[in-house]
Amino acid sequence: MELKDKTVLVTGSTDGVGRVVAERLGAAGARVLVHGRDEGRGKATVAAIVAKGGKAEFLAADLASLAEVRRIAEAVRARTDRLDVLINNAGVGTGGQGARRQVSADGYEMRFAVNYLAGFLLTSELLPLLKASAPARIVNVASAGQQAIDFDDVMLTHGYSGVRAYCQSKLAQILFTIDLAEQLEGSGVTVNALHPASYMDTTMVRQAGVTPWSSVETGADAIVNLAASPALEGRSGLYFDGQRESRADAQAYDEKARRRLRDLSLDLTGQSSTTSRKQHS
Repeated sequence: MELKDKTVLVTGSTDGVGRVVAERLGAAGARVLVHGRDEGRGKATVAAIVAKGGKAEFLAADLASLAEVRRIAEAVRARTDRLDVLINNAGVGTGGQGARRQVSADGYEMRFAVNYLAGFLLTSELLPLLKASAPARIVNVASAGQQAIDFDDVMLTHGYSGVRAYCQSKLAQILFTIDLAEQLEGSGVTVNALHPASYMDTTMVRQAGVTPWSSVETGADAIVNLAASPALEGRSGLYFDGQRESRADAQAYDEKARRRLRDLSLDLTGQSSTTSRKQHS
C-alpha cells in the first residue's frame, strides 16, 4: 500500500512499539492520528513526526472507558473523511506476578476491556469510514501469549492472574480478527492480527519484570508489514508471528466460539445485532 497522503490511526502510539510505528508511517508520507492517554507524550510524538516532515495529530483518550472509545471515534470522524489504516495497538500488559484484578470504568476486567473490547468497539465505530476508504486495512496487535476464553467466567472473577487475563484478551483479539474478516469479505477492507515480537524493550515488558530480548524496531517492522505490504493486498483473517504467517490457539478457528464472543461483545458494548449487521453490510 502506498502510504503517501493516507490517513492512519494508531492506538497506543505515544510509547513503545506504537510510537515507532507512528513515526515510520509519518516518515512514509501518511497522515498519522496519534492516540494515547498522556497529552505531553502525545505532543512529543506529534512533534517528532512533524520534525521529519510528516503530518500528525494527537487524540487523547483512556480506552479503559467505552465512552472514551466512542469519543475518540467521533473525534476521528470530525477530523477526516477517510481512514485507510486502523492499527489497534493499545494494551495493558500482564502487570507482573503481583498484578491484582482490576476493573474498567464500565466494570469489566481491565485487560479484557482495554486489550480487546476497546478495539472491538473502536473498529465497529470506524468501519463505515474504513469502507468508504477501501482498499483499507485493520491491524490488530495481539500476542503469541494466548489462552482459551472461559465463557463461564470471561471476567475472571475466579482464579485470576495477570498473565491469564492478558493471554485471554489477546486471543479474543484474534477470534475477532477472523470473525470480522468473514463479515468484511468483498468490502475492500482487510483485517489481520499478529504477534509483533517477543518481549520487546517496552514499558509493558519491563513492568512485568521481564528482561527484554527483542527490539521495538523488530516489532514495528512486523506491524508496518501488515499495514502496508503489497503482499498482503486482499488477504484477510490471518494471524502472523512477526512477519511469518502462523496459527493461533485452536479456539480462534472455532466458529461457535467466535460467534459466542461476538454476541457477548455486542452486548457488553451496548450494540444490538441489528446495528452490527448494518455496520458490516
